[in-house]
Order: sequence, then structure tokens, then C-alpha cells
Amino acid sequence: MQELAGQVAMVTGGSRGIGLAISRALADAGARVAVIGQDATRAATAAAALPGSGHAGYACNVADPAGVQATTAQIEKDLGEIAILVNNAGITRDNLLVRLRDQDWDDVLGVNLKGAFNTIRAVAKGMMRRRAGSILNVTSVVGITGNPGQANYSAAKAGLIGLTKSVARELAPRGIRCNAIAPGYIETDMTAGLNEEQTRGIREKVALGRLGQPEDVAAVARFLVGPGAGYITGQVLVVDGGMVL
Repeated sequence: MQELAGQVAMVTGGSRGIGLAISRALADAGARVAVIGQDATRAATAAAALPGSGHAGYACNVADPAGVQATTAQIEKDLGEIAILVNNAGITRDNLLVRLRDQDWDDVLGVNLKGAFNTIRAVAKGMMRRRAGSILNVTSVVGITGNPGQANYSAAKAGLIGLTKSVARELAPRGIRCNAIAPGYIETDMTAGLNEEQTRGIREKVALGRLGQPEDVAAVARFLVGPGAGYITGQVLVVDGGMVL
């Protein structure tokens, strides 16, 4: 079933990992996907490999408000009005609190939190005018629990939860929904650096006994932005295999 047929979806951080899996899932559902990444070639290659047609890749630093506005305008010129926004772009600069540099804090908050604000602001006017739209923010379980060595990342992801709820309340009267997914440990580039002992320790904390796959998150994203979740807004759905039960 292509429940998103005819809709344009913008996916930030959409060229690899969880973002690429979400891009594929939305394309499978019939959407025309604008894949946003830091690298133009990688974004274009990812878009070209998606199922269906009408997809395109774009390079954009989501922390740059002017760049986001320009990219959003180009997407709507190329593909049509944006009906779905998925904020997945994220970076890490992990370190212990006392060793965390100002730049590490600013970079992570700039991409992971301000980046989402920038994109939401860029698409909101059009969605409000059409009185329809779905926004999905990819946060993290560490935004709920905290995590040693990730004060900046945890703060940004916790901020995304607050942003999600505020946007949901503010835009609901215009028919726009805003939700969030909080993944646990998912096997991506970000977790590839974990050694076997670390991976085993994580698995022992997960009720289902395994790390998640990007597709586990993508399936939930497809549901939340689609018509089946039409009466759901302001929610944070944890996708972690039962790690933080």
C-alpha cells in the first residue's frame, strides 16, 4: 500500500544509517523524497537508489538558517510542496563534561536541535497555509535517560522532545501533527566504533536481546507520518527493544 503517494517528504540526514532507512520506507510508501545530507554526491546517490521515482538529493547544513530556507525553496520548486518533514540529521562530539569544549557543545546543539528548529520554521508556513502536514523528529533514549560522556548530545535530544511537544500544540489547530521517535542503540555508523565488550553490555540491557536495525526505526517513522497516525500528535515513541523499560 502506497499511503504516501503524491506527497513530498524532506528527510534530513537522509543519506545513510537511520535516515537512509527512513528515506527508503517513505519512498516505498509512495512519497517523493528529498534526501538532505552534508555531501551533495552522497545525497544524490542515495536518492537515485530509492524505490520509485521523483526523488532528489540536496546538500545542506541544517545548522545554517539561510541555507535551510534556500534548500527548502529549491525542493518545493523541484518536487512540489513539502507535506512531510523528518528531522534526523545529527552529530556527536562525545567527551566527559569537564573536558567538553565550547565548540563541541555548540556544534552538537547547532545541528541536532537548532537544525530541527530551522527546518520546521522553513516548512511551517506552507503547511499552515495548506492546513496539513506531518513533522517527525528523531530524538534518542539518551534524551530521556541522559548518558555519561554525552552531555551535549543528551541535552540536544532532550530539547528535541520539548520542541516536538511545543510544535504539536502550536500547529495542531492548523491540522499539522508533530511527533518524535526515540531510538535506542541502533546498528549504524555511530555505533560501529563500539568494541565487542561494549556491544555485549548493551545487548544485556535490552529486553529483546539485540541491537536495533535502522529498518526498525524506519517502520515506525512510516507509520507516524502516515494517515494511520492521523490522531497522534505530540508523542515520543521509544524504539529501543525494551532497554529503558
